[in-house]
Amino acid sequence: MIGASRRWLRRHRNGIAIGVGVVGAGYLAAQYVLSKISEARERMSSERIARENLRRRFEQNQTDCTFTVLALLPTATENILEALPVEELTNELQQKKAERLAKLNAGEITGSEMSSSGAPSATEDDGRSLSSFRSEGYVHTSQTAESSSGADTPKLKSRTQLWNDLKINSLTRSFTLIYTLSLLTLLTRIQLNLLGRRNYLSSVVSLASPPQDQSTINLEDHDDEGIGHAFGNDFETNRRYLTFSWWLLHRGWRQLMGKVKGAVEDVFGSVNPREDITQETLSELTLAVRKKVEGATEEERKSAKWLSCLLPSRDQEEFVLKESGVLSASETSPQDASNLRHLLDETSDLIDSPQFSQILTLLNNEAFSLLIDNKCAIEAFKNTNLTHHPHHPSTQQDPQHQPPQPSQNFSSSVTLTQTTYTSSHTSPSKAKLATILAVIARQAHAIGNGTEPPNDYLSAMEQGVRELEAFAAVVYSSNFDVKLPIPGQDQEGGLYPGETTKTATSTNDTSPNAAGLPATTGADELDDAGVEPIGGEESIIDLGQQRSALAGVGDDADNDTPGFEKVWGKAVEQQSSSSS
Repeated sequence: MIGASRRWLRRHRNGIAIGVGVVGAGYLAAQYVLSKISEARERMSSERIARENLRRRFEQNQTDCTFTVLALLPTATENILEALPVEELTNELQQKKAERLAKLNAGEITGSEMSSSGAPSATEDDGRSLSSFRSEGYVHTSQTAESSSGADTPKLKSRTQLWNDLKINSLTRSFTLIYTLSLLTLLTRIQLNLLGRRNYLSSVVSLASPPQDQSTINLEDHDDEGIGHAFGNDFETNRRYLTFSWWLLHRGWRQLMGKVKGAVEDVFGSVNPREDITQETLSELTLAVRKKVEGATEEERKSAKWLSCLLPSRDQEEFVLKESGVLSASETSPQDASNLRHLLDETSDLIDSPQFSQILTLLNNEAFSLLIDNKCAIEAFKNTNLTHHPHHPSTQQDPQHQPPQPSQNFSSSVTLTQTTYTSSHTSPSKAKLATILAVIARQAHAIGNGTEPPNDYLSAMEQGVRELEAFAAVVYSSNFDVKLPIPGQDQEGGLYPGETTKTATSTNDTSPNAAGLPATTGADELDDAGVEPIGGEESIIDLGQQRSALAGVGDDADNDTPGFEKVWGKAVEQQSSSSS
């Protein structure tokens, strides 16, 4: 029996060997396939977690931007209200009105004096206009104190001079607050998203780095020498960088006020406060002011320079740090100075970009539309049949495919906002300029409201300008040029490329992937913002050229087009399709 079995095995040994080999190979192949499926599942799960983490971080960052703007806005509002004391001028006009009424009641004014100083109808108009200023008005405490302290030595001004000052100051104050709010919103978005991006990259690199040996205990503090510090993600650098918003709140608004005041004087200087004007006339006058401040053409608006209002010059940076109380007695390390310099240079490049001016125009469109086409229309012109349809066509949209213009366009925007009013065929309603000024003067406190949210104007900007979120997503999701620290290699002077403030063409030849940086989540994962990544490893400040050698750049990339321009087109593509 045993011999027969041996003979059978000997005769079929080739078939048995082949069968065992086939079964073994099948088993190994099945195990290989199962392992690949498991790896794919794990990779998909990790990517999904990374996407959710990035989206959650981004959304939280935008919420932080809103609260930061509301926290900083009262400082600028207080400074602007003190510089333009509209309520104090109103009190002086009230005093002059009381003196005139007292003289009239006492019979001390002759007929010639009455005819030269104005008819009783003018006095009644002044009374109604002043009552509109007083009703529902706000009086700043500092202005009240200044008014009471300055009552001993009043400056003699005629009623005409007071009314002219009241007209100019009311318009200048509200318009300056709108521009300040728009600039503060954009500056805060840039700052917090730059820091949020660095924080995210630092966390990704730290998670991918090998764990430190826990068998030994270090008695020296090396917390500031890790990956996060190399990315500029240290507390002291971040604190100093965020402090530079002090410039806009305490100095930059003065430049804005001077520019706005000059434009208001040129446009509204010849308009009598007792004159009746239509809403269309008010919108045309406001549009003229905006053209003088922002630029009359698209090229002028793109080339407008707002950097001096937002950030100080290099020789004044130390002054800002000292005035804000951040600069301590301790010396700043070269590493910290380099990190701060890189952040400020990148911020300057973003502010000087054409996209910054484009978004600023859109933000101003929303704010001025809310003020002129909504608040003034309802409170001054008593227009309750207003239907506001803001429209922001893409710059790439063919003009012949744009929707037809409405029959009545009272838009106060420069180019992009369309506002339609449904009204009867009767003559348009009119209102005295003094009544309109009263509404605008009260709205100044609503524009600068940061203590009692929500701020209607800030909400209109954030909800009405989709490009603001797209711009923030581009800043947040784009990598920056940095050489990762390599153990044993001297990193002094080798962390960042050459410093530049006005030009943004410097790049680093060392790719983060070449240094071992794990792939980070791209901007395409920010689905809600409709943003695509800038070539995976592209720097946001590389506006002048495209590094085609980097991995992740699309095959259809055009080397003649800057990377930021491509991303911007993709970022607003969704907005363009929805608008059409």
